[in-house]
Amino acid sequence: MIKSHVLSLVGVLCFLGVLSVSGCGYSLAGRGSFLPAYIKTIGIPTFVNRTTVFNLETTLTQKVRSEFIGRGKYQILPQADGVDALLTGEVLAVSLTPASFNTQPPSLSQSGAVTLASRYAITMTARIELRDTRANVVLWENPNLVFRQEYEATSGTSAIDPAAFFGQDANALDRLNNDFARTIVSTILEAF
Repeated sequence: MIKSHVLSLVGVLCFLGVLSVSGCGYSLAGRGSFLPAYIKTIGIPTFVNRTTVFNLETTLTQKVRSEFIGRGKYQILPQADGVDALLTGEVLAVSLTPASFNTQPPSLSQSGAVTLASRYAITMTARIELRDTRANVVLWENPNLVFRQEYEATSGTSAIDPAAFFGQDANALDRLNNDFARTIVSTILEAF
């Protein structure tokens, strides 16, 4: 009787051992990857800039490259040839719109109150594609990525003060670029 219980217990333990070795297909967030194992190098040429924002393509491309390099798993190269995968990007639009307003009382030179934007939203739209160059297939793409960042227009003092409009937009654009790079790389490498 005891012998049959021991054999049953051994059988259950063996069964559990087989289950633990075979796994259930789940992995911890940030540990999975859907990229083929033979991909060792990723080419990230400078993105295309279809906007009027000067040098945006260079800054954005560098942020994406740095984010990939920071993950340390792949060799990142600036060219499109001689790589296992190719990440291409195109910045389609950047817009700056008022997000909230405040009213300033009239001054001696003005006849009435002036409404100024107190907060702006900068929005960037881009198209991204990751292609397996060996199999010539698209591994991941998003033709309409949208990123938005808001900032306070705190430095302006009047409606004609250019600092009210341009004061914080460079910092907001930098934060937007960081969010963009982090999101793209996380999506590709962590298979979310």
